[in-house]
Amino acid sequence: MLKKLILTLSAGLIFLLSSTSNVSATHIRAGEIIARRISNSSLEFEFSIIGYTDTGSTVKFGGGDIDFGDGTVLNVESEADPVVTINLGDEVASNVFTIRHTYQAPGVYTVRFREFYRNAGVVNMANSVETPFYTETQLIIDPFYGLNNTPVLLVPPVDRGAVGATFIHNPGAYDPDGDSLSYRISVPKRNYNDTVFDYRSPIDPKFYTKVDYATANQNQDGPPTFSLDPVSGNLVWDAPGLRGEYNVAFIVEEWRNVLGTWVKLGYVTRDMQIIIEDSENERPEVIVPEDICVEAGTLIEEDIFGIDPDGLPVILEAYGGPFEFLGSPATFSPFPAAYQPSPGTLNFTWQTVCGHVRDRPYEVQFKVVDTHPPPNAGPKLVDFKTWNITVVAPAPTGLTATIKPDKVIALEWDAYECANAEYIQIWRRVDNYDFTPIDCEVGMPDYAGYELIDVVDDGARSYTDDNKGQKLDVAANYCYRLVAVFPTPGGGVSYASAEACGILEINAPVIMNVDVKATSVEAGEIEVRWSPPIEIDQASFPPPYNYELFRAEELQGEKNIISLGVIANDTVFLDNGLNTRDVTYNYRVHLVDTQGGLIDTSGVASQVRLELKPLLQSIELTWDADVPWSNNTQDYPIHYIYRNRVDENDPGQLVQIASVDVNEEGFYFWDDGSFNGVPLNENLEYCYYVTTQGSYGNDALAEPLINSSQIICGQPNDKTPPCDPVNFVLDESFSCDAVLQSQSCDFSAFSNKLSWEKDSSDGCEDDVRSFNIYFSETGAEGSFNLIDNVITTTYRHVDLASFKGCYKISAVDRSGNESELSEAVCNDNCPYFELPNVFTPNGDGRNDVFRPFYDDGTITGFDRAKCIRFVDAVVFTVFDRAGNAIYNFTSAGVENSILIDWDGRTNEGSELPSGVYFYTADVTFDVLNPKQMNKQYKGWVQIMK
Repeated sequence: MLKKLILTLSAGLIFLLSSTSNVSATHIRAGEIIARRISNSSLEFEFSIIGYTDTGSTVKFGGGDIDFGDGTVLNVESEADPVVTINLGDEVASNVFTIRHTYQAPGVYTVRFREFYRNAGVVNMANSVETPFYTETQLIIDPFYGLNNTPVLLVPPVDRGAVGATFIHNPGAYDPDGDSLSYRISVPKRNYNDTVFDYRSPIDPKFYTKVDYATANQNQDGPPTFSLDPVSGNLVWDAPGLRGEYNVAFIVEEWRNVLGTWVKLGYVTRDMQIIIEDSENERPEVIVPEDICVEAGTLIEEDIFGIDPDGLPVILEAYGGPFEFLGSPATFSPFPAAYQPSPGTLNFTWQTVCGHVRDRPYEVQFKVVDTHPPPNAGPKLVDFKTWNITVVAPAPTGLTATIKPDKVIALEWDAYECANAEYIQIWRRVDNYDFTPIDCEVGMPDYAGYELIDVVDDGARSYTDDNKGQKLDVAANYCYRLVAVFPTPGGGVSYASAEACGILEINAPVIMNVDVKATSVEAGEIEVRWSPPIEIDQASFPPPYNYELFRAEELQGEKNIISLGVIANDTVFLDNGLNTRDVTYNYRVHLVDTQGGLIDTSGVASQVRLELKPLLQSIELTWDADVPWSNNTQDYPIHYIYRNRVDENDPGQLVQIASVDVNEEGFYFWDDGSFNGVPLNENLEYCYYVTTQGSYGNDALAEPLINSSQIICGQPNDKTPPCDPVNFVLDESFSCDAVLQSQSCDFSAFSNKLSWEKDSSDGCEDDVRSFNIYFSETGAEGSFNLIDNVITTTYRHVDLASFKGCYKISAVDRSGNESELSEAVCNDNCPYFELPNVFTPNGDGRNDVFRPFYDDGTITGFDRAKCIRFVDAVVFTVFDRAGNAIYNFTSAGVENSILIDWDGRTNEGSELPSGVYFYTADVTFDVLNPKQMNKQYKGWVQIMK
């Protein structure tokens, strides 16, 4: 019978509405509603309303109404499919009604079921026999979140409890979509947003008058508790104090990770009764294994034990998602569950397969029930335990890496064994990193230092890495791993594959060092070193070789790139006269022949950039570098931190204070003075630099590669913001009129240029390091968003949709403190709209339609000052001489509609004769100034044929 119940409820994907009552109860003991999406193309759902009732009652379940939350209300008994009733024993029956409903649009719907009446004599509410039973389920239907079904509650709430003994219930919630579930206690309701009268918690002191409340838990060492574990769903009452029938309710919420954000998809409410009796019976205990993580394909076989302290026979049952699969479900024996001497044993078996892979563990609920104790000893008692099983995907296999011409590497691998994977991630790093994932360490761990470079379809078996068209760097030992990713909402990722590596020949210069030697605003120095092309084909490219060194700003890219000249017979260059305090630099080396012809190019390597953040009595350090080698290797994982104010005799000297294993701790250090036991002084400034170690993973090159950052200084707990920038203006040469006076009608290269100055007046600290740029299209308060951070005092905002917009700026000091925002400066569009007064709709292809002045580049001598510009919408009406409207046009929803393009016909499509007609044009402009936003044009037009 139990097997039949489990299969019936699983096939319907229904929430079990449960209730409990005593022999004299009159009707409903508990319930919930579940929903199953039955169409991928429409919003059709199948709802199951399940009520648990007393088998001793003659009142039938189902006479209430279901409200679908969209205004549709139906009587369940008359509109639903015939009820399916199953006797669960112990005077409890489940009653299942199913009914379908189609929603007309996405939305949030609270589905409600209400029926008269609850059982009589519920002790923790007033007048229960005349209180309607009510439960609800919420559906959030949003195409952005994907298809969804509500959770299914697999464990019926049929168990009773005993005074003084812990009561446990677990609903056995299972989400068929693999969504995450959470649990919270609620209050029973009699209607929507209307709780039952005079509800009291089951641990209200009113129910503990016969015992000492302070020691009323099962162990008699503390007060009673009533709790619901938000993760496991265990409802624990430790312990009841008075016999009687109690009513409780709780909510099971489902959550889905959508683009990195957890969103709630709805909830299911279970309203249930708990019958507590006096008892001399002791509660049995179920013993489960430790939680496990297995790779798909593993056969799981475990024994679960049930022990009764009174020596009574026990029955063991199991519930959970693994039993719900159509393919390769879990099983347990003995089945059907039967009483056996204590200790009893349940054998759990599950052959896992790829279809079982998901992010979250499967929760298997095991339940032990003892048999009826001797006469007058009380009810049967139960215990629940949850066993978590995580099924992860196997690693992709057979990965190889082959060097190809033109600085690319070809990858190949075996067909992935799990056909239900969605795609394959391709990870890359420089220099090999040997690791074997431990149990459940799936995906690519951060400490391994790999970078995700691309994804391919799950059926792919090869990939060519050309560094997204930029080509790979010579000399680097590129190492790859693959990870399989499974579709949401269940999700899941595989173990990382074995590593495959390939080293490109050293047939171009190889930068080895970009080492900051001096930190200064004007006299900074950086030493750049490189290796010659030791593996170049000298027959094709005979020596001697020269090198041209280039410098640019920022960690990567070509901002303000310049040549530092051609260097002969040397591979070292000291670059000086730099602002190493505020500016980050990167370098590249061109290999050139004696005639200046380019042979090949090195990779681009930046300096190490150190940043700090003052905290309370401490300073946080982070650093970064964009280089063609690896700065987190297994052979050289240590980076070194240097700081001043260590040596009392020479406080200005920077000495090593720490070594950081970047593979374990990342490029991060927190200095609170603990290295020497001297706390940081908030009234002093501390200066730091970091020295990194790296490697190409190439035996032909010396290692480690040692490079130092600039020196940066900060003060702990520095909360003083810098002075605001001054003289903030918009460059007038970028005003709308100035730019467009000679531009074509389809010009769209809009940009704005800003300039300002740092406030150097008395009282302003010289610690400004950068400026934040904020932008708003409307200029409204609260609408400004940060768009950039720059170290210069000018900024050009490009790739705009128009000139329209407002800017504010702020200064940021070395401690990350930000000044107040400046007053806004704004640029606005300069709209123009003008209509001609004649057109010739004669079909000759010239001037056949009536439109505003506009040139697509084919009109010789067109006055570009008359181009239609910055028009959002047009409502155009034509009148005859009698004032009758004969043609109407609105631009809404029509491509290129602001051009009107009237062909001289009426609304009915009839050609108008030659003559003069009148029009109005109501135009909406795209501007900031509301006074210029709307304008009506009136005029006449002559049709000539």
